[in-house]
Amino acid sequence: MQATEKDELIEQLEATISRYWGFSKLRPLQEAAIKSVLAGEDSLVVLPTGGGKSLCYQAPAVMRGDTTVVVSPLISLMKDQVDGLRACGISAMQYNSSQTASERSAVESEILKGNVRLLFVSPERLVGTDFHRLLRQIKVSTFAIDEAHCISHWGHDFRPEYRQLRLLRDSFPGVSVHAYTATATEQVREDIIQQLGLKNPVVLVGNFDRPNLTYRVHSRRDLLKQVLEVAGRHSNEAGIVYCIRRKEVDELTATLKKNKVNAMAYHAGLTAEERSQTQEAFLSEQCDLIVATVAFGMGIDRSNVRFVLHTGMPKSLEHYQQETGRAGRDGLEAECTLLYSGSDVLLWKSIMEKSSMEQSEDTTFFDRSMDHLNEMSRYSRGAVCRHRALVEYFGQTFDGENCAACDICLGETVSVDGADTIAQKILSCVARVKAAFGAGHIISVLRGENTEGVRKWHHDQLSTFGLLKEHDKADIRDWIDQLVGQGALEHEDRLLDSGLRVPVIRLNAGSWKVMRKETSVRLLRPMRRPKGESKSRDTTNSLPLDVDEKVLFEELRALRRLIAQEKKCQPYMVFNDATLRELARVRPSGLQKMLKIHGIGQTKLQEFGDRFGTLVYDHARAHGLKLDNFSIDSAPSRSAQRQSPSPAPTQPENKMALKERKECIRKLFKDGTSIDDVMKETELSRTTCAEHLCAFIREEAPTSIHAWVDESTYDKVVAAANTVGIARLKPIYVQLAESVPYEEIRVVLEHFQTVQAKF
Repeated sequence: MQATEKDELIEQLEATISRYWGFSKLRPLQEAAIKSVLAGEDSLVVLPTGGGKSLCYQAPAVMRGDTTVVVSPLISLMKDQVDGLRACGISAMQYNSSQTASERSAVESEILKGNVRLLFVSPERLVGTDFHRLLRQIKVSTFAIDEAHCISHWGHDFRPEYRQLRLLRDSFPGVSVHAYTATATEQVREDIIQQLGLKNPVVLVGNFDRPNLTYRVHSRRDLLKQVLEVAGRHSNEAGIVYCIRRKEVDELTATLKKNKVNAMAYHAGLTAEERSQTQEAFLSEQCDLIVATVAFGMGIDRSNVRFVLHTGMPKSLEHYQQETGRAGRDGLEAECTLLYSGSDVLLWKSIMEKSSMEQSEDTTFFDRSMDHLNEMSRYSRGAVCRHRALVEYFGQTFDGENCAACDICLGETVSVDGADTIAQKILSCVARVKAAFGAGHIISVLRGENTEGVRKWHHDQLSTFGLLKEHDKADIRDWIDQLVGQGALEHEDRLLDSGLRVPVIRLNAGSWKVMRKETSVRLLRPMRRPKGESKSRDTTNSLPLDVDEKVLFEELRALRRLIAQEKKCQPYMVFNDATLRELARVRPSGLQKMLKIHGIGQTKLQEFGDRFGTLVYDHARAHGLKLDNFSIDSAPSRSAQRQSPSPAPTQPENKMALKERKECIRKLFKDGTSIDDVMKETELSRTTCAEHLCAFIREEAPTSIHAWVDESTYDKVVAAANTVGIARLKPIYVQLAESVPYEEIRVVLEHFQTVQAKF
């Protein structure tokens, strides 16, 4: 292809994605992937969640005007993809068992007329029926296999029906086949190519790192407290809490509801209707917190999930990458927290053994599953950068010393002084009790606890009794887990004469190397704050907007929900959070200028532009805000900060001015100055002053706020909040007949929550 032809192709590509998707540029791997489709070559594309895989097969179908067949594993996922494409003005349809005969007949008619650009089908429908005859009539030229890791025995979500897709080569010998997935090791990639019979495929593998995600791994100590702490950091934001077992889902959901958290449960034990209701509530933003088994997620296309919390260790790093990948798909910051315990390994081993016996006598699958589990265990107990560990597991190198986005690199853990000595004491104790006891008993001995179990075995007479009495139980348990993760100890299931299996800790070759001082270990513990130091609210994952922009952002979200209800579609299909954030920051003054906003194409501009544009314009005028801030780049995300040079430092006098103004506002509120008077004194907007007051309340926790909100209004807001909940301000505003300003509602809720937290 000559240079001029390449230039024309790129121009055509960019024009297509700008018109339908509202994107100005393609990412490098997207461009290469699209070119392989247009050239009729086979390809395997591995891009992390949020990396834009779907565009790689959607854009060529729109450009060429023919039909691309997309193989998708879930009907719910098909529906979301079809609805999303139609919202962009693209002809897309699904063909599956959930449809009636007349509905399928209508789809077939549209296919034969050549009116369908993207057709979504299940693997069973494609190769298990005579549907392929219809596709031959329209001379389909491209097949896109989504979630392609499902075809591999080595993958984390193997599905036997995907193996049948190799038949496409026999039925459509001249058609190009393209495989897409978010998580695939080199071994899985090779298996995908072999199983699909890809011919000299173009293999494109993106960076497995997700720099917009903050990874945290903590020992599971007080589950409810830890869950509430993470959820509290993301008030009014979407999150998924994963549990290993259904029982845990139900129990945690019930407990969260008792704590006034609007959570819903999802697992395979619920009826199809119950699961559908939960999924719909989450996608439509009626509920922001889902507690689920891993059965929830693959069919979920909500882009603004701000946190994913695992209450137990997943069974593989592939699963972990896939599940945490559901956070921050819009490219904005999100948090992924894993709570683990040594018992998780034993639980998964038991589940895997049972599954292996039920499915096959071949032990290969069980051995492979255990390898995955052990890798996951090492990650959970590890003391290295979480981003580095994940990237290197998938065969890539991690650039940089500090990711600035995990508990290790953020300094949330500290290295323990004398780690080798502590490790030797723990290992010595395991040796003294003859490797016949679990972690709990070993901890009791090391701490010198006078328990019945310790006395029964005369372990209060051991030389290791009380060697670590100055340390907390939780810390010692963490260190035992870390030693297991570093290969200096092992967990083992021991079968007693009674037939009962019990977990024990035992020594291995690595243990003796530590005791002989041939190797060193690193032990970590959580960073502890000095007594009296308040724990500030974690804003790591908050949207990087200033006070006025946050208010407009929430108003735009409310409008998005309203339009989604009217259109009977999901809110993200209108605009995602990244687009709303840019609208709130830039505040374009007209429709044509809205086209410069990432994610706004011609179709959505025509359908939604007037309403969003009017809201932005009216808000800006009402609050005295500048329009068309195109010269101001969106606030850099953490990923941009890691990949770009550091910005020039702010002038010292500007920093001082900001600090002095903040102190001035704080003093005014401390003196009981009203919001209106603070506005006059500082020339700030009412919204900004209210936000400063909320910050003052969080820090000072005053017993009363009647200097700013009268007692009657306070009581009315609290009563309304108890009726409709505190997830959003709008329902409270409506409940109060729109008689109380948003600023006062926000201030009351801030004080009410602060007082509750204090007591």
